[in-house]
Amino acid sequence: MEKDEKKGNSEVFDIAIVGSGVVGYGTAVYAGRFNMKTAVIGDTPGGVITTTDVVENYPGFIRLTGIELAEELKKHALDYKPEMITDKVTDVQKMENGLFELTTSEGKKVVSKTVVFATGTKWKKLGIPGEAEYANKGVHYCALCDGAFYKEKIVAVIGGSDSAAKDALVMTQWAKKVYIIYRGEKIRAEPVNYERVIANKKIEMIYNTNVKEIKGEKFVNRIVLDKPYDGSTDFKVDAIFVAIGHIALSELAVKLGVKTDEKGEIITDRDAKTNAPGIYAAGDVTNIRFKQAITGVADGVQAAYSAYEYINEKR
Repeated sequence: MEKDEKKGNSEVFDIAIVGSGVVGYGTAVYAGRFNMKTAVIGDTPGGVITTTDVVENYPGFIRLTGIELAEELKKHALDYKPEMITDKVTDVQKMENGLFELTTSEGKKVVSKTVVFATGTKWKKLGIPGEAEYANKGVHYCALCDGAFYKEKIVAVIGGSDSAAKDALVMTQWAKKVYIIYRGEKIRAEPVNYERVIANKKIEMIYNTNVKEIKGEKFVNRIVLDKPYDGSTDFKVDAIFVAIGHIALSELAVKLGVKTDEKGEIITDRDAKTNAPGIYAAGDVTNIRFKQAITGVADGVQAAYSAYEYINEKR
C-alpha cells in the first residue's frame, strides 16, 4: 500500500488485527502479501491453541504441539514485518474521518483504516458453588497447563465435546483415574478421539449427570452430583477440568455497532465482512459452525483480502 501516513502524531496502519493467536498471525501473513501496513495486537501470543497438547488436523503438519503450530505461523507472519504489540486492546473508536483508533491497556494508541477482530473466546464456567472458591485449587480449565499437578490422582473432566475428550486423554498421562462427566447421553468427540477415549482403560464415563457443587478444604476433594453414582451423590476427586465450551470475546466489536448472534458471536459473511464497513472478523469469535485452527486462519486470509479491497475502493 502507500507510504506511511500521519494523523496528528499517530502513524496510520492499513489494517489492525486484534488478537495474536494463530488466526491473527494467519491474517497478518496475507495482509503482508497485499503490502498492507499491519499491526497485530494481543496480550496472549499464540492464543488458546498453545494450551493444546497435540495438533493432528492442520494441513502440512502430521503432528505437532499447539505451541509449535503457533510459533510456525508467527514466524511466517514476521517475515512480512508487521508491528507486533503485546498488549490488550481495551477500546476501539471510529473517528470522524472514518479511521479507527484502538487503545491498549498500557495507553498505546493505534490508528488504522480497517480492523479485524480475531479475539477468539474465553472458557465458559459452570457457575456453581465452589467453582470460584477453588479456582486453581483443584478447579481448572486447561488440562495441558495444569494436569501435571495431579500425578497418580483422581480427576474429572466436565463436558461432552471434542475438547473434553482431548482433555481427558491428556490427563491420562498423569492421573491414575479420569472420569468424564457429561449431562448428555454420549460425548460428541471427533470419531478418532472418541475411539481413543473408549480404548483408554484409565477413562470412565458418567453420562446424564451434572455437577451441582464443588467442595474441599484447602483444595478440592469432592464434588456433588445431581444423581447418585455408585450409590452416592458425593463423589471423590482431587481436581476437575471444565470443558463445557467457550464464550466469544466480541465486546469491543459490539461497541462499534457490529452485529452478533444469540451466542454473542460476530456475524460474518463468506468474505469475513461484518455489517459495519471496514470491520472484519475471523476465527472462533465469529458465528462459523466448524471452529478449527485451519478454518479460522482461512477466515483471516479472507478478512485481509476484504480489507485490502475496501481500502482500494476508498482511494
